[in-house]
Amino acid sequence: MQANPSVGAAHGLKARDLPEIWSRRSMIRLENIGKQNGKQIVFIEASAALQKGEKVGLVGPNGAGKTTLFRMITGQEAPDEGLVAVDRGVTIGYFSQDVGDMSSRSAVSEVMDGAGPVSAVATELKELETAMADPDRADEMDEIITRYGEVQGRFEELDGYAMDGRAREVLAGLGFSQEMMDGDVGALSGGWKMRVALARILLMRPDTMLLDEPSNHLDLESLIWLEDFLKGYDGALLMTSHDREFMNRIVNKIVEIDGGALTTYSGDYEFYQQQRALSEKQQQAQFERQQAMLAKEINFIERFKARASHAAQVQSRVKKLEKIDRVEPPKRRQTVQFEFQPAPRSGEDVVTLKNVHKRYGSRSIYDGLDFQVRRKERWCVMGINGAGKSTLLKLVTGATEPDDGTVALGGTIKLGYFAQHAMEVLDGDATVFQSLEDSFPQAGQGSLRALAGCFGFSGDDVEKRCRVLSGGEKARLVMAKMLYDPPNFLVLDEPTNHLDIATKEMLISALSQYEGTMLFVSHDRHFLAALSNRVLELTPEGVHAYGGGYTEYVARTGQEAPGLRS
Repeated sequence: MQANPSVGAAHGLKARDLPEIWSRRSMIRLENIGKQNGKQIVFIEASAALQKGEKVGLVGPNGAGKTTLFRMITGQEAPDEGLVAVDRGVTIGYFSQDVGDMSSRSAVSEVMDGAGPVSAVATELKELETAMADPDRADEMDEIITRYGEVQGRFEELDGYAMDGRAREVLAGLGFSQEMMDGDVGALSGGWKMRVALARILLMRPDTMLLDEPSNHLDLESLIWLEDFLKGYDGALLMTSHDREFMNRIVNKIVEIDGGALTTYSGDYEFYQQQRALSEKQQQAQFERQQAMLAKEINFIERFKARASHAAQVQSRVKKLEKIDRVEPPKRRQTVQFEFQPAPRSGEDVVTLKNVHKRYGSRSIYDGLDFQVRRKERWCVMGINGAGKSTLLKLVTGATEPDDGTVALGGTIKLGYFAQHAMEVLDGDATVFQSLEDSFPQAGQGSLRALAGCFGFSGDDVEKRCRVLSGGEKARLVMAKMLYDPPNFLVLDEPTNHLDIATKEMLISALSQYEGTMLFVSHDRHFLAALSNRVLELTPEGVHAYGGGYTEYVARTGQEAPGLRS
């Protein structure tokens, strides 16, 4: 996370080279940007603008240059060509996945320290209070008191006296308990430290927020709280997210990075998808019409070029072809469809839990739970942090034992369990392709390469060693291995974490055709709505089962998550 309090520098071109209307209306301007990282060309004469109050989603394939764009806006990197200009005095808060070191103080202190100008004013206020109590500085007292009044006024203007309360409010919205807020931030996991870094930016309320995947690591309640916060934020916002529902509800403009260019679409993510598809269809039709015309002209030239009687016509058509602006075919996003094998049929009773008790120390998670899953049911499990969602999945899969009661799988059940720790057991020395070959030694190379491509490993990616894979890449590899020879009972704990939108869509498409039974936890509302036909809600008051999927659950309860109920 980087907070840039006043980025006014421009790189390359002079501001006067910009269109006048941009200079009047835009807070951040990119004009004819060129950027190359090593041999990879990231941007070619790319232009875009972020205007006051706009909420913009930044989209593009992995590696297209989204993070590079953020870093250029904050001045951490400079373009090779062109201009990046930020209006003087504009404050920028930048949240990235690299949160840096945090330790030795509370989460509240960490958040307040990163709160931009108000934090600096608070520091000066404390220094002046110390100075006023210092007898050795009595001769400076008039100046100190005058300055103290000025700083105190600025602090009140920035609502500084409420900062501690507001920091706690933001942390609570992101899922922190009071104990976690006041505890050592260094003891938190990486995911919770991400939330602290995000809270810094939200508390700062800068003129512009740059948020790189803010929806990662958030449970559904925190995600919806953040959604509401950003809807009410009156500054400019530029963000990336792999959660299409989150993006749809916040942004009013999309900037797409593709092939070194920046293309702007007015509307939400769904509108962008529709417009992009329409644009591709129109461009393809235009390309095909021109190709047909070119073929006809070339055919005429080839037929009559040797005839003196047609020389003038041939020459005229040759010149005509030389002057034609060629229409390029639309850029095709690489998508690989994979036909998964059908799961073997199971018996009607998939898993039965009777009078299950489970405690962790003094804390009771389940006290006499009865629950049954039957064939072809697709249960999504919902509940706030600590409600016992992952514990239920571990009980069902045998990863943990109940303290009392029974958990019984049906006799013909072939179980597949996706958990976050499953990624830790990948052989770090094996390549992606070797890992697939080791799991399926009888499979053909073509079939395994198609499987790898379907889950985002194309070209040289299959030669990457597992130890260098990102969290998302590891998740995709584990999911690929699970679904190639599908079980008839899938238990999935947050399967969409780290997956980009395209991979999620592919996974939803594959699981929609899946004939087996599912029990899963997810914070992705699109995934929940597309795949569930039952909801199990875990609340402090007890366990509630709902017939119908997530969409019906929302309609019946009036809330998108259990923790949002009053």
